[in-house]
Amino acid sequence: MKTSWGKPVHIIAFTRTLLIVLAVAVCTVAAADLETVRKKAEAGDATAQYNLGFMYEIGEGVPHDYAEAVKWYRKAAEQGHAEAQFNLGRRYRNGWGVAEDYAEAVKWLRKAAEQGNAEAQFNLGDMYYLGRGVARDAAEAAKWYRKAAEQGNANAQTNLGLMCANGHGVARDAAEALKWYRKAAEQGNADAQSSLGFMYVNGRGVPKDDVAAYAWYSVAATSGDYNAPKKRDAIKRSLTPSQLEKGQVMAREIFERIAKQKAEEGE
Repeated sequence: MKTSWGKPVHIIAFTRTLLIVLAVAVCTVAAADLETVRKKAEAGDATAQYNLGFMYEIGEGVPHDYAEAVKWYRKAAEQGHAEAQFNLGRRYRNGWGVAEDYAEAVKWLRKAAEQGNAEAQFNLGDMYYLGRGVARDAAEAAKWYRKAAEQGNANAQTNLGLMCANGHGVARDAAEALKWYRKAAEQGNADAQSSLGFMYVNGRGVPKDDVAAYAWYSVAATSGDYNAPKKRDAIKRSLTPSQLEKGQVMAREIFERIAKQKAEEGE
């Protein structure tokens, strides 16, 4: 677990999540007839405008054109389309197809977040934590992370857990941190899995349990946390053979449980 924000894990995690969202959306948009989508978009259909913007963003059936993507996202966003508002906000955040403008990013992310879009809520939390386009405000960041976390956003759950663990923007509460880490960890979030390992090895919010710590660091290593193998191996040296076997079995059960859940969600 990270004890300071330093290099924020949430920005890296957002990129991974976005790739998944885009991959799912491609299948939906690619099946639509381009001319039908364009005609509907030009007639003012917000969903068609959003889809056309997305097609320009990824170059699906049309030339890859960020500026055109922004144009159509904006038309849909101005009609209240939450996904378009989120996409327009992230484009202003990153300077894709428009000049980077954090204040404008916050404006559109907020509109989407207030409609309940979990990704927008998560990213608005980022903006408040980092002080981009708004005054830096840890309490407000925690508020938006919580809204996204309660909708099941694993990255927001991880960040909210970190804020609870450090007492940053919220009261310090190890048990609450453990709760949110676990929710994210069970979704396969490597940062949360590693943080759970830390909580168990140090007895934070839960009785100290080196076997459980070993298991969670093992799962985090498999999920791609680069520091987890070293932490896992450090704990391994203190385990008896029977404890090690128990930790390995526990890790396998956790990994299989997460894999099964992901497979079911993919159906």
